[in-house]
Amino acid sequence: MKAPDRIADPDKGNILITGGSGLIGRHLTSLLLEKGYSVSHLSRKANLFGKVRVYRWNPSEKILNTEIVEGIDYIIHLAGASLGEKRWTKKRREELISSRVESAIFLHDIIIKNKIRLKGFISASAVGYYGAVTSETVFTEDYPPATDFTGNLCKQWEAAADLFHDSGIRTVKIRTAVVLEKHDGLLKKLLPLARRGIFPVLGNGKQYLPWIHIRDLCLIYLKAIEDNNMQGAYNACAPDYCTQKLFMKALASVMGKKGFFPSVPSFVLKTALGSMSGILLKGSRISPSKIISAGFDFTFKSLPEALKDIFGS
Repeated sequence: MKAPDRIADPDKGNILITGGSGLIGRHLTSLLLEKGYSVSHLSRKANLFGKVRVYRWNPSEKILNTEIVEGIDYIIHLAGASLGEKRWTKKRREELISSRVESAIFLHDIIIKNKIRLKGFISASAVGYYGAVTSETVFTEDYPPATDFTGNLCKQWEAAADLFHDSGIRTVKIRTAVVLEKHDGLLKKLLPLARRGIFPVLGNGKQYLPWIHIRDLCLIYLKAIEDNNMQGAYNACAPDYCTQKLFMKALASVMGKKGFFPSVPSFVLKTALGSMSGILLKGSRISPSKIISAGFDFTFKSLPEALKDIFGS
């Protein structure tokens, strides 16, 4: 294990992150270290992220050295198998759910059994809570979960997080939109084609694509740590509604490409991806009004300014 490369502020706090080697975890860890927090990770494999101590755990096998959680102030739960990595077979669907739910339940059992005085539990969730649907609805946190797969997954994910709330621990659930970052996630997948001037329009392109810049998402997690008034679910998406087709046009413009926008028919995606195609072909507007009302000010409010920051133009 490698020790942190900077000295933590003793007045801050000790934060334990699951899934810390992922896109959000890496950027969030850097921000928290910058702010003076002491950070450590839980991972199925040790030594994945050199900036902090990484401890091994295996929730499915109930493996975790309980000494690791002693003195922890906050847990940020980001662990979960990638939604877009594989086709959603029955086995994969079970893995997508269990990797999020079982790990949260296991953490809760450890915290309660060892009487850890946790100040807060902050869990990732997703705007998939509202389902893979295109509608005129602007979804707020008051809407119920959808009954499709993504809605059910997020419902179980958040129910596991609420175990901490039920135990008297302040709990925040971050319903995250598509995260924009150049070297990972959606933009990484689009760049090989985009550099050649190809910007595919999926289906009719009229589905909304809720998004958030990685910096703003990390700042929302930081606020969830530091703002004791934050409790419950918050949508983490920029206040700029755009369709998938408009997203592609904005990307082409920022990259300085004239752009070729070929249509990819729905049946092609459905044939290639099965039920997973729904998260690409469907999408509605998601309201960030609750997190804004909590005092959060987005650094990147519009898609062009977010893309310009990411691509350095």
